[in-house]
Amino acid sequence: MTPKELVLALMTAAFVDHDPEAARPYLAPDYIQHNPAIETGAEGLLNAIPFIAQSGMSMTTHRVITEGDYVVLHNSYENADAFGAPALVAFDVFRVEDGVVAEHWDNLQPRPETTVSGRSMTDGPTEITDLDKTEANKQLVVGFVRDVLGGAAPEKVADYMDPAVYMQHNPNIADGLNGLLVAIEAYAEEGMVITKFEPQIVVAEGNFVFVASDAVMGGEPWAFFDLWRVADGKIVEHWDVVSPIPAEMAHDNGKF
Repeated sequence: MTPKELVLALMTAAFVDHDPEAARPYLAPDYIQHNPAIETGAEGLLNAIPFIAQSGMSMTTHRVITEGDYVVLHNSYENADAFGAPALVAFDVFRVEDGVVAEHWDNLQPRPETTVSGRSMTDGPTEITDLDKTEANKQLVVGFVRDVLGGAAPEKVADYMDPAVYMQHNPNIADGLNGLLVAIEAYAEEGMVITKFEPQIVVAEGNFVFVASDAVMGGEPWAFFDLWRVADGKIVEHWDVVSPIPAEMAHDNGKF
């Protein structure tokens, strides 16, 4: 099985069929868990499956991005009240090693009823194209994160994106470069200034580039999981899931 096939088989067994024994063969016994609420090791996830089934939560996968041993799923979860909100949007990231799933990171955010742009947190293009441009697109997005979001050279923003064509799925930000700048200014006025933005995981496939970043915003630790779509050498669309990093977790693995 490819890493993508392996991860999708695991998620089907766990979140659709709710069958711990069907999920077990896909997991490394020492599976490294970064979800703050679930214990590490294969048993941590397997023991959570009956609770997931009882909760009535259902999962929809909107996008799958894979590079090497890493697989990123852009998911939404309905009937998720037991996990904090009626509906959640998530990025689930998996690392495959020796034919089994060895590690998992995720970020979850309640899905709002409305968004500033009118787009949802998950709609938009899903087709992967431009596989021959994967590395160039990856470098473009990494540069954008470093220079613009990380603050190294924000004046270079036009090198990375067309200011007029930036389709936004963050529920609180309007389209275009102006929408992004207005949001940053509004957050700053509320004391939510980003003072650290360091990529930890980068996964690219064709026109899609995913970046998981360790951040400090408003003096507190946050996790930013972002997905960008690139077309003709410019970033044109953005999805994200943003959440605070809790001080206490069910393991010692940290968020990243």
